[in-house]
Amino acid sequence: MQRRDFLTSTSSGIVAASIAVNAYAQPSANADRRVVVGIMGCSRGQGLMVDLMKMENVVVKYVCDPDSSRGGAAAKKANEAGQRAELVEDFRRILDDKEVDALFCAAPNHWHGPATILGCKAGKHVYVEKPASHNPQEGEWMVAAAEKSNRCVQVGLQRRSNPSIREAIEKLHAGAIGKVYLSRCFFNRMRGSIGQGKEEAPPKSLNYDLWQGPAPKRAYRSNVIHYNWHWFWHWGNGELGNNGVHGLDICRWGLNVGYPTKTISSGGRYCHADDQETPDTHQVAWEFEGGKQLTYQGLSCSQHPPGPFISFYGTNGYLEIDLDGTCTFYDMKNKLGEKIEKKGSEQELHLANFIAAVRANDPKMLNQPILSGHQSTLLCHLGNVAQRTNRVIQSRSSDGHWEDPSIPTELWRRVYDPQWESQIVS
Repeated sequence: MQRRDFLTSTSSGIVAASIAVNAYAQPSANADRRVVVGIMGCSRGQGLMVDLMKMENVVVKYVCDPDSSRGGAAAKKANEAGQRAELVEDFRRILDDKEVDALFCAAPNHWHGPATILGCKAGKHVYVEKPASHNPQEGEWMVAAAEKSNRCVQVGLQRRSNPSIREAIEKLHAGAIGKVYLSRCFFNRMRGSIGQGKEEAPPKSLNYDLWQGPAPKRAYRSNVIHYNWHWFWHWGNGELGNNGVHGLDICRWGLNVGYPTKTISSGGRYCHADDQETPDTHQVAWEFEGGKQLTYQGLSCSQHPPGPFISFYGTNGYLEIDLDGTCTFYDMKNKLGEKIEKKGSEQELHLANFIAAVRANDPKMLNQPILSGHQSTLLCHLGNVAQRTNRVIQSRSSDGHWEDPSIPTELWRRVYDPQWESQIVS
């Protein structure tokens, strides 16, 4: 394939650029409307808060965390920026305030589904961090809650708002490398051992009962909070759900597929003998109708990258996407084609897209609405189920449900703490 085959005409290029910009631009009729938000979870939530405070007419009225030391630090940062944010321990205080337009859920994974569902029931728009849910059933409930309430629910897979990636995916779908049949992604990080924890009293600054919330109660352990919960199935989804979902989302988008028909997993805990339950070395493959496949490689104990962050393979060439969003096309002879450089801050653009949709009260404006976020997150769930059961998971292309009745139902739908279940389950 020659270089010109990668390029669209001048007019098409202008349209592509317009689409990339308009994807997160604010409608002029609503650009000045004040949007009041509350932020739940003051670790990842602080990063969101900083970017939200840069935006015109966006008010951070609440910051919420069951750990007063973390919440206090976020409230101090907001107040220093002139926001006068109120620190609350329970996010339901945010939902009770009729002035609040949107809830930002950056709490641990076991809170993503319940907080989103309760937010929609309270009439709030919701920005929920990745992965969309802790388990597959929650994802379906979240989709239903958003549709029933007609609220904007955006998933924090911010590369969906990256202009260079949006342009590259548009060219991919237009046939730039022919029929696309395979995509691969990876994630790697040098993570150390978490050791062997012990049961003990939680810190005085932490309301541990509220931190656990809808998850069935477990005794506090010294090596779980505030980050290592990712590596326990009770609260987290391993590296696949923690960071792998970012690449999987772009791969699924580029392949133009929804739910897989087959999931195969291999890996385990190879590097540390400690309390972690989730794999530190993990490879997963998903197959889709139409002769398409997606693969993931996760290395939690190595800094050596196995290749480009994301790759797409087609009948006429391939596309590579780097971690910074730079996209490069090649032909079948490995000859360099078009290169699309990174443009802008994808997180700021993703937040701007959400705020614009809230102002317009239009879920169709979202770059990554909950249905799409659920489909990408479900890949993580299916990959983890395949790993935990040591089985090939055959699933329906219509909704992703597996067809093997012998797979434990609790891997699809968890049990909740009794005081929360009636609030979550409709």
